[in-house]
Amino acid sequence: MNKISVTIITKNEAENIFECLNSIKWADEIIVVDSGSTDETVSIAKQFTDKVIFNEWKGFAEQKSFALSLANNDWVLSLDADEIVTEKLRDEILNSNLENFDGYRIKRDNYFLGKLIRGCGWGNDYQLRLFKKSKTKLTNRLVHEGFEVDGKIGQLHNSMLHFSYRNFKDAFTKINHYSTLEAIEKQNKKKVNSFTIVLTPIVAFLQHFFLRKGFIDGIYGLFVSIMHAITKLQVQLKIWELKKAKSNNQDF
Repeated sequence: MNKISVTIITKNEAENIFECLNSIKWADEIIVVDSGSTDETVSIAKQFTDKVIFNEWKGFAEQKSFALSLANNDWVLSLDADEIVTEKLRDEILNSNLENFDGYRIKRDNYFLGKLIRGCGWGNDYQLRLFKKSKTKLTNRLVHEGFEVDGKIGQLHNSMLHFSYRNFKDAFTKINHYSTLEAIEKQNKKKVNSFTIVLTPIVAFLQHFFLRKGFIDGIYGLFVSIMHAITKLQVQLKIWELKKAKSNNQDF
C-alpha cells in the first residue's frame, strides 16, 4: 500500500473538518495547518492527528506550501476542509501503482446547498491534488492557487466530494472574500468602466446558466449562476474602488 501524507489548511472550519478528517483517517500522516481558528476546528482536528500546527496567515499559496513542507512522505494528498475522500477514491489511492506518474488530477463532485451540481462547469472539475512532494510547488497567486508538478500528470478514476457552499450565508461570505483577492490580483490588468461593470456580470450569468448548462440543475443551477454573476460584479466594483484610491493617493 502507498504511504500517503494528507495536508489541510484551516481557519474556523468546525462545520466541515470532522467529515473531512474522518474520510482520511487511513492516511499514514495527517497535517493540519491552522491560522488561528476561534471555533472548535483545532480541538476536532486533534482527535485525528497530533500534527496540528499554527501558522500565521500569509495567503492560500504560502499556507499550502508551508503545509507541504511538513510532509514526511513523498506522496502528498492536499485537501480543503470542505472536501471528503470517498471509499472508492481511498482504495484507488492506496492500492494503485502511483509511480506511473508524478502527480494526479482528481475529479471533484461539487455540491451547492446539498445538491450535486452537474452543470455550470462544476461537473467537469479536475484538481491536481495528489503528487510527489519532491516534484511539486505552489503557483504564486492570491486566489485560485494551484500545484505545479515537474513531471508527468495522470488522472484518477474516482471522485472526491466538495461541499463548498452549505448555505447562502456561507456562500456570500466566501464570494466576498474571493472577489476581494481577485480584485487585488487583477487591478493592474483589467480596465473597469460603466460598460464593463454592467456587462461583465450579465455575461457571467449567461455563460454559466446557458453555455455551461446550469439549467440542467434547475433552481440550484440558477442560484449558482446568479452567485457567479454577483462575484464578477463585486470584482469589477472592487477593482474600480482600488483604482480610484490609487488615483487619489497620486494626487497628493
